[in-house]
Amino acid sequence: MKIFKYLLFLILIVLIGGSIYVATKDGDYKFEESKVFNAPQEIVFKEVNNLQNWEYWDPWNQDSDDLIISYGDTLQGEGAVYYWESSEIGDTKITTLETQPFSQVIQKITLPHTFTNASSKMYWTFEALENNQTKVTWGMEGKQSFKEKLSFLLSEESLQEIMRPKFEKGLRKMQDVITNKMNEYSISVDGVVNHGGGYFMYTTTASKISQVTEKMQPMITEVANFMEAQNIERIGNPFVLYNDWDQSGGTAIFSAGYFTPSEVITPMDANVLNGNMPNQKVLKAVLKGNYKNLEEAWNKAYEYIEENGLEVNETTKPFEVYLNKPEETPNPANWITNIYIPVN
Repeated sequence: MKIFKYLLFLILIVLIGGSIYVATKDGDYKFEESKVFNAPQEIVFKEVNNLQNWEYWDPWNQDSDDLIISYGDTLQGEGAVYYWESSEIGDTKITTLETQPFSQVIQKITLPHTFTNASSKMYWTFEALENNQTKVTWGMEGKQSFKEKLSFLLSEESLQEIMRPKFEKGLRKMQDVITNKMNEYSISVDGVVNHGGGYFMYTTTASKISQVTEKMQPMITEVANFMEAQNIERIGNPFVLYNDWDQSGGTAIFSAGYFTPSEVITPMDANVLNGNMPNQKVLKAVLKGNYKNLEEAWNKAYEYIEENGLEVNETTKPFEVYLNKPEETPNPANWITNIYIPVN
């Protein structure tokens, strides 16, 4: 009988000691993973802020075959909810609490672990870097309750050991998803249309073909600034006129500018000049996507001309018109370029 009492006493001492150990164990935690994305800040922020995107890159969906995903009434911003049920990894709920476009997203995540559900603050930060890159940081912080500390004490892995590899995997997959989205493009040929032509302001340069895209934007900006300073009205979108294209030599001579409603006489020493484009028949092709796909778009336009027995008008020059600006449309998949080739 005495031995039984001693055993009970020892068990009680162990329980009390264990409780004191668990209670005094530091329950504060904070950990994060970071990755530099080759994508503008706005694009990455929108990818995370819209919870409908998560199923394509979140690490839990990648690690389980039985996730049943559902959403709240709101998909983006404060109050958005992403929820899944899984007999394999348990049920989880992510709720967006706060956003600061395009720099931060704050969320609450509730994860199942042994006999307790651990709720934590989950955060995202997006830091714009040079060359349209973004440093993305995905982290979690909070303070564990007594039950949560005991739960992780009895489990094989800590919360940090469980979550950090998932964050790293999710960031890596999200980079692939965003890259694929940014690389999407389409090319269409609208056929022969009439282009009204008109007066235009322009500046001209010669360069390697590989440098045309790089050089055209500062030229367009130069013309725009000149027209604004001289109170010259601009019509429509910026364009590039190809005066000469030497594929074998790898060089091009091209002009960049804007249309204007009337002829403008510029000073003799001005770098920006005035020209006139005739009203003419043109073959129109449209590229929706990154400018790196322009060569393919031009090739398809010329293939259309050949296949349909059209004749290129050599007396005037082909040109491109850019319907949106890269600085205002961060996703290159949404850039739209109209290609016009004069035909007889």
